[in-house]
Amino acid sequence: MHVFVYGTLRAGEVNDISAAAVKYRMAAPTLIGTAKVMGRLYDFGAYPGLVLDSEGVPVIGEVYEIDDMLIAVLDQIERDYPGDDALFGSRDVPVEVGGVDVTCRIYPVSSRAVAGMAEIASGDWVAHRRKG
Repeated sequence: MHVFVYGTLRAGEVNDISAAAVKYRMAAPTLIGTAKVMGRLYDFGAYPGLVLDSEGVPVIGEVYEIDDMLIAVLDQIERDYPGDDALFGSRDVPVEVGGVDVTCRIYPVSSRAVAGMAEIASGDWVAHRRKG
């Protein structure tokens, strides 16, 4: 399975996906590469939220190949429970990595969840956070 991460799950961030795998004694994810999805990125303070939008900006992230068992950990981090109208949901979307479309799990937020939130115009959470 593949996952596109754009915020705190990125390498070196507070919920680094590789560190999460180690913590739960799961196989380490394999970085496939950096990628972009079209959308609008919002600043929730300690983390970003992505609204997928084909007319948005390129949102920068990383694509990893992961063990299927790691999805439960990611769902817990993102609080994505089936049947629960949580802040983050999950979807499988095609993401271009190195000229090849890869179906990736992604954790966007609903457009109603970003009301009043500041948009991150650059589409890059890590660069935005470091400017702080």
